[in-house]
Amino acid sequence: MKDLYLKINIGENDVRIIGICGMGGIGKTTLARLVYNQMSHHFESKSFIADIREVSDKCGLVSLQKQFLSEIFHDECFNFFNVLEGSDIISHMLSRKKVLVVLDDVDNIQHLKCLVGRHDWFGLGSRIIVTTRDEHLLQSCQIDDVYKATTLNLEDALQLFNLKAFQSDTIPKDDFIELSNQVVNYADGLPLALEVFGSFLCGRDATQWRSAIERLKRDSNKEILNKLRISFDGLVEREKNIFLDVACFFNGEKKDFVMKILEGCEFFPDIGIDVLVKKSLIKVDNNNQRLWMHALLQEMGRKIVQEKYVDDLGKRCRLWKEIDIHHILTKNTTTEMIEGIIINSKVTEMIESTTIDNKRESSWMLNLSADIFLKMKKLSLLKVLCLSNCDNLKYLSNELRLLDWKGCPLRSLPSSFQPDNLVALLLPYSCIEQLWKGNRPLNKLKMMNLEGSQNLIKTPDFTTALNLEVLIL
Repeated sequence: MKDLYLKINIGENDVRIIGICGMGGIGKTTLARLVYNQMSHHFESKSFIADIREVSDKCGLVSLQKQFLSEIFHDECFNFFNVLEGSDIISHMLSRKKVLVVLDDVDNIQHLKCLVGRHDWFGLGSRIIVTTRDEHLLQSCQIDDVYKATTLNLEDALQLFNLKAFQSDTIPKDDFIELSNQVVNYADGLPLALEVFGSFLCGRDATQWRSAIERLKRDSNKEILNKLRISFDGLVEREKNIFLDVACFFNGEKKDFVMKILEGCEFFPDIGIDVLVKKSLIKVDNNNQRLWMHALLQEMGRKIVQEKYVDDLGKRCRLWKEIDIHHILTKNTTTEMIEGIIINSKVTEMIESTTIDNKRESSWMLNLSADIFLKMKKLSLLKVLCLSNCDNLKYLSNELRLLDWKGCPLRSLPSSFQPDNLVALLLPYSCIEQLWKGNRPLNKLKMMNLEGSQNLIKTPDFTTALNLEVLIL
C-alpha cells in the first residue's frame, strides 16, 4: 500500500492518473476502494464508478458519462445523447474542480477516452485511479504511473483467510491449523479465493472442512473460475490457444523453448505472449527464463478444455490428466481431435495397478501398441515422460511440432512420418539407431537432442535443417 500512496502523492498540486493492474481476484478494486475512502476528504468532489466493463456492455458509454457527472454534481440533471457531447461537458465542468475519481474494471480504451480524456479536463490536485487487468491498455493512454497488484505472501494470506473463516486474525487451534494451511496453499495468495473459501468454511466443523477440501480438489469453485475467465474470454483465438497450451503443458517451462514450439504452431507467440503478460494471465520470471501461470489460472484453463467434451475424453484437444490418459489408452478411444498429450509415470502406475492384480512392480513400464497414435491425425505436441515399450510404432502425425520422448524404445521413427513441421525432436537416451531412411525435410527444426542414444549409427541429413539452433548428440 505504501508504494501506491507514493504514486498517488496527494501532496502535489498536479493532475495524476494512476493505474492499478493485476489478474482477476487479486484485490485491485479493494485497494482502490481503500484509497478512495481514506483520501476522499482531501477533494472537492468524488466519484467511484464500479464494474465499468459490465456497465458499459449493458448500458453504453453515454450512460457511464451521465453516472460520472451525476456523482460529481448531485443536484444537476444531464440530458445528452452522444459520447462527444458528454466528453465536452465533462472537460468543461471539471476543468477547475479538484476531484478524486476511481474507474473500476476498465477493459477498453474508449472507457478512458470518454471519461478522463486528458489531464486538463480536471482541476489541479485531481487524482484519477484506474483499475484494469490489462497493463497494455494503461500504456496506451496518458497514465502517469502504474501500481502492479501482487498475490499475498503466506503470512498475509493466512491472516486474511482466518478473518473470513474464524472472524479473527489469530491462528486457529487443533485440527484447523493443518486444514487452514491446505486451503491457503491452494489459494496461492489470491485474495478472492481466500475470501470465498474462508466465508464458505466459516462456522463448519473439521469433518466438513475435510470434505469441502477434497471436493475442491475435484470440482473447482465456480465463482472464482468465472471471475478469472473474464480475461480469457477477451482474447483472440490464437492467444487462447497459447494460454491453453501453457496451462496444459508448458507452465514453468523455459520461455525460449516454448516460444519456438508455439511459433511452429503458427500462434505468433512474440505478440501473443506479450498480450497474455499484459493481461496478467501469465508471467515471465525475473531472469526472463521461464513462463509462470498462477495455479488457479492454470486450473481455469484446464477446466475450459475439460468442459468442451465432458464425457468423451478422446475428443478433447489436450490431454494431461493421468486418469483421462489411462482411460483412452486402455479403452482405445483416441480420436483425430487430440492435438496435445503428455504421458507421465503416474499413468504407467495406474495401468500397471489394473493389469497385474493390483501388484506394483519396482520399475514401471508403459506398453504402447503399434497403432496407439494412428487416429491422432492432428497431434502436434507429444511428451512421453516415463519408461515405455513399443516394438514397432506404425504412425506418428505429420503435424507434430514437439516430440519429447526420453528413453524412446523405437529403433527408428515410423516410415510414413514426415517431419516437415517438427520444431523440437527430443529423444535423449533412446534406442534409436536411425531416425529414418533417406532425406526428410527439416525446414522448421530448431532443436534436436539424441544425447545418450548409444545405438545411434547414423544421423539424418541436416542439409535442409537451415533453422537448426541446438544439436545434442
